[in-house]
Formats: sequence, C-alpha cells, structure tokens
Amino acid sequence: MSRPPRSAGAKTPNRFSRPGNARPRRDEDDDTVILYGFHPVIEALNNPSRKIRRLLATENAIKRLAEEGVQPKVQPEIVRPGDIDRLLTPDSVHQGLYAEADALPQPRMRDLPDTGIVLVLDQVTDPHNVGAILRTAAAFAVDAIMTTNRHSPAATGVLAKAASGALEHVPFITVTNLSRGLDELAERGYRRVGLDSDAPENLDDISLAPPLALVLGAEGKGLRQKTREYCDVLARMDMPGAIRSLNVSNAAAIALHAAHLARSR
Repeated sequence: MSRPPRSAGAKTPNRFSRPGNARPRRDEDDDTVILYGFHPVIEALNNPSRKIRRLLATENAIKRLAEEGVQPKVQPEIVRPGDIDRLLTPDSVHQGLYAEADALPQPRMRDLPDTGIVLVLDQVTDPHNVGAILRTAAAFAVDAIMTTNRHSPAATGVLAKAASGALEHVPFITVTNLSRGLDELAERGYRRVGLDSDAPENLDDISLAPPLALVLGAEGKGLRQKTREYCDVLARMDMPGAIRSLNVSNAAAIALHAAHLARSR
C-alpha cells in the first residue's frame, strides 16, 4: 500500500513547513515507530541510533526544543495541536510533539555483557506496564529486555509514552520462542530467576549476582508452566501487608533494587 503524499501548505516566515492537514505517512505493515510527548520525542532526537523519518511540532513545542538546545534530525512540520490529535487516540497526551521513526536495532544475544542484567517478560501484554518497566529498567541500567514476537506490545505509541524516553536507553530482544531465549541466556552464564508469589524460595535468600535474568509473568496468570521449567530458581517477594502480589511493574522495580544491592556488595 502506497503512502499518502505529504500535505502541501503555505510557507511560513520561518524555515519550517506547515501542512494543511497532518496525516500518518507509514504503511500499516511496516515497522514505523510512533513517538509522541515531550520526553519520548526529545530522547529519540538525542539518540544517535534513532532515525527519525518525520517530526510534527506545534510552535510552542518548537520553542521548547530550542530552549532545551535540541536540534531536530529532520525539518519539523509546524502544525496545530489538533493536527496531532487526529493522528492519536483521544486520551493521548502529545504535548505538541509527534514523530515517526525507524525501530532501533536489536542487540544479539552474544552482545550482552558477561556481568549484565536482563529482564525477561513472559506474555506481559499491557503497554502501560511494559512502559513502566522500561523506565525502571533504564534507572537501574538494565542491559536488555527480552520479549516474544507474539503476546507482547510493540515498542511504539502508548508503550513509548509510558516509558517517558526510556525506550531509547534499554534495548529490546524479541524472540520467537521464550524457552529458547532462556536457554541462550543460560548458555551465556545468566542465572534465570523467575518471580512467583507461590515460589518456595524468598528473593532475599537467593543470589542475585550478575549475570542475571529476572523473569516476570503477566498479571493474573503469572509465569507459564513451561517458562517456570526454564528458570534456575523460582522466588517470591514476601510482603508484610495483606496484599501478597504486586503489579508486574512494581515487582520488577523491587527485584531490580534487590539485584542492584547484590551487585553493589
């Protein structure tokens, strides 16, 4: 399917163009990444590995880019806020910035560091949760997040907005078969620790020294049985309160903090 042409509009006094009606210029089946919101777009513009295809910005957003000292990689198209609204869902907060970009290159398994930390997500499908996990992963310098090609959200749109720029700092490794991916991590020497509220071991009592793979399951379902079988150990997080299980993004944050403390000792 061919892409619709870029809208032609009258030239403005500045060096940017103003399209009369902004429209997506991506094919439905290509790998275009949609980024919107100040932090996701700014981090993408500052990432030398990210190729920006198209940038839409309001006049206020252009001023803010200049104040932040950010140089756009492509010539921005000046638009009204409503032009970006039409490209997104009604509840999307874009702050006057919208970008279409290429996906970032994926690292190979052999490129992971010998003392690294990887998060493995077993069918965690909520993009808000994965975005929150990405933010935490970036804060704790996680080396990669592993997901499957299916049953996981694409690294674009809502996920990128929830990640608030962290998508540019934590690479994704997508695999067809999670069991095989866990096997490859084991071959690299990574200890695979699955988080499970009913596990016999307490997370505080096991070694979290790197190289480490923390394996998290979806809310409600948790880890699948086959995924459990490919973990070296299953561990629970004992909570002092009445609620025993946590949102997967909160569980990831606590586990990464524990791993950080173990790494620092």
